[in-house]
Amino acid sequence: MSAAVPHPDAPEIAYRDGELSVEDVALSRIAAAVGTPFYCYSSGAIERQYRRFAAAFAGRAPRLCYSVKANSNLSVIATLARLGSGADVVSEGEFRRALAAGIPGQRIVFSGIGKTEAELAFALEHDAYQINVESRGELEALSAIAQRAGRVAPVAIRVNPDVDARTHHKIATGKKENKFGIDLAHAPDVFVEAAALPGIALKGMAVHIGSQLTALGPFEIAFLRVIELWRALNNRGIKLPRIDFGGGIGIRYRDETPPSIEEYAAVVGHMTQGLDVELAFEPGRYIVGNAGVLVTRVLYVKEGVTRRFVIVDAAMNDLLRPALYDAWHEIGPVKPPVGRGPALAQSVVGPVCETGDAFALDRLLPPFRPGDLTAILSAGAYGAVMSSSYNTRPPTAEVLVRGGDFAVIRERPSYDALLARDRMAPWLAGR
Repeated sequence: MSAAVPHPDAPEIAYRDGELSVEDVALSRIAAAVGTPFYCYSSGAIERQYRRFAAAFAGRAPRLCYSVKANSNLSVIATLARLGSGADVVSEGEFRRALAAGIPGQRIVFSGIGKTEAELAFALEHDAYQINVESRGELEALSAIAQRAGRVAPVAIRVNPDVDARTHHKIATGKKENKFGIDLAHAPDVFVEAAALPGIALKGMAVHIGSQLTALGPFEIAFLRVIELWRALNNRGIKLPRIDFGGGIGIRYRDETPPSIEEYAAVVGHMTQGLDVELAFEPGRYIVGNAGVLVTRVLYVKEGVTRRFVIVDAAMNDLLRPALYDAWHEIGPVKPPVGRGPALAQSVVGPVCETGDAFALDRLLPPFRPGDLTAILSAGAYGAVMSSSYNTRPPTAEVLVRGGDFAVIRERPSYDALLARDRMAPWLAGR
C-alpha cells in the first residue's frame, strides 16, 4: 500500500505530503488529537458513492434507502439524509437513529425477520414508508396491530428466490435454507392473504439475496424470478406498485471485481422495461465501505519461531470481520517507512485473548516498528457498528472528515463509563 491512492475506489483516502490522509486531513493529526485506535470516514467518499448510485438510476427516480446496519453513526446517516436518502432499518433502535439523523418515517423501510409487536407498532406510529414482511405470522400480527391502532400498514412481502449469491455463507440470505423471506412456492398464497387482510396495504414485493455480491449472475436470476412472480400476481388482479430490489452490490476489498453500479442498473433497467412499477434499493456497504479506515498503532513486534507478529492496539472487538468472516482488509503504514529494507511477511494481530484476533497473517508488509501508525482500509461498513467492549476494551472513537476539517462523531468511552453499565447485586453491595 505505497501508491499515492492506496485504494482505487476511494481517491479521497490518499498519500499526501508523505503520509496517508483522508481528504485534506493527515491521519497522524487525528491520532495526535484523539488517540488510537479510531475509525475515520470521508464525507466526500460517502457523498460521491450515493450520488453515483442515484445517477445510475436517474431515469427511474428510485427510492434509495441507505442500509443503516452497515454504519449507524448519526453523522453518517445525517450526511446521507441531506442528499435525500431514506433509510433501511432492521430494529426499532435503527429506526430511532434514522429519525434522530433527520430521516422522516415516510422515507424509512423497516426490514428484518424478527420484529416485535412493539417495533411494528413503533413503525406504524412513525409512518414508515414500507414494512418488509417475512412470514405469515408477522403479517397476521401486523394486521392486528394496525387495526388496534386505527392505521393501515404499508407492506412489501419479502420473497426468498432460492438463489446462490456466491458470497460468504454467513451473509447469504436468498437460498431456501436461509431464514429470510418467504419461499417462492408459498409466496403467491401469502400475497393473496395479505391483499385480503384488514389493516394491510399491499405496496410491493421485496428481495435481498445477500451482501458483498461481486457478480451480476445471481442478481439476474433472482430478479427474473421476482419479476415473473410480479407478473403472475398482476395477472391475478393483485397490483403491486413497487419492487424493492434490496442492496447487496459488493465492493473491492482485495482483488474482487464487482460490477459497476452502471452495469447493475442496466440489468435492472432491462428487466423492468415496460413495467409500471416503482423501484426501491437499499445500498449500504456500497455507500460507506471504502469511505472508512481504522487507524491503529503498533505496540510491539515479536519474532516468533515461524512468524513475525506485529501487535497493534486495535483488536477484534474494534473490527470483527477478519475473525468472523476471514475477511481481507488491505493494511499499510500511515507514514511509509524509509530505509528499513524490503517488505516482510508479518502477521498483524491485536491484544484480545483469542487466537482469532488477527487482521492479517503472513502478509508482505513494510517492516513495522513499535510506535508506527497503520491503517486498515475498507473499514467503513460493518466495522464500528459491530464493535463491542470484549475484554473490557473501550470501543474505539469515530471521526468524520470534510475537506480540511474533522470532528469526533463518537467519543471513546472511559473505563468508568463501561463499569457504570453494570449494577452490583444488592447482596454483594458493600462487600
